[in-house]
This record gives sequence, C-alpha cells and structure tokens, in this order.
Amino acid sequence: MTTWGLILETTVGLGERKHTEAYVMAHVEGPRETALAELEKRARAYSPEHPRSPKRRRLFRSGDGFLLVIDGAWQSHATRFAVAELMDDTDRPPPAKAVGAEPASEGARRVPAREPKPVTPTLPTVTMERDEDGVPVKPAWLGRTDLA
Repeated sequence: MTTWGLILETTVGLGERKHTEAYVMAHVEGPRETALAELEKRARAYSPEHPRSPKRRRLFRSGDGFLLVIDGAWQSHATRFAVAELMDDTDRPPPAKAVGAEPASEGARRVPAREPKPVTPTLPTVTMERDEDGVPVKPAWLGRTDLA
C-alpha cells in the first residue's frame, strides 16, 4: 500500500531572518485521492500565525496540493500544502514477520522498513504580556544589548 506524506511549506521568521520551512503534517496510506482529500481538509482548517489580522483568505488547488494565500494589513502570506509519495524513511520500524515466511538468504541483505511517525508542525511562538487592546506591555526591543 502506498504511503503519502502531507507536506506544509510556510515562511517563518521576520525581516532578514525570514525563510521557508517544510513540515510533514501526517502520513496517509491508500490511494492518492484519499491523501488529497485529507490534505484539503487540513488546508481549509489551517490557521497560520501571520497575518494576525487577515483581510482576505484564498485557497487554490494545484497539481499536487493547495496554495493558501492570506492577505494581511501590510502584506500577503502564502502557505503551500502538497501530497508526496513516501519513497524512503530511515526512521521506519521493521515490518512484522509473516507466519511461515522463509528466512532471507545469507547473501541478500535487506534494510528494515519502519512505520513513519506522525509529525505535527510546531512554529516558533513568542509569548508576551499584552494589554486589553492587544498592544505589548513591554516593547520587543526593550532590554536588547545590541542597540546603542
């Protein structure tokens, strides 16, 4: 049975430290259509950290997945969702031996397959105290030693 990875690609960080990271949200076994249906469900329910005040949300279907574009007050943020067939995984557990299976010949060497572990994407979050209007009580730059 085919194993599909549900992949999320998003931009994290701010300013010059902004970069794209990919996360494996889950694995789905079965036909590609089943994996795409699960991916669509997750893409529709996904709520990214940025923008904090979304103005418009658009979900596009592409060949292997979806593209979520959220327009914020100052800029748009995009997240790509893709379905990809799992070809190899170094962290799979060995398969269970079938009853009555013949042992492998000494010359043949087999790499044990392992079951993929589900990974939930964790994006870095910054917690700070805010007043009733949502404005930080202590500015982020306060206490930095690299400012003169």
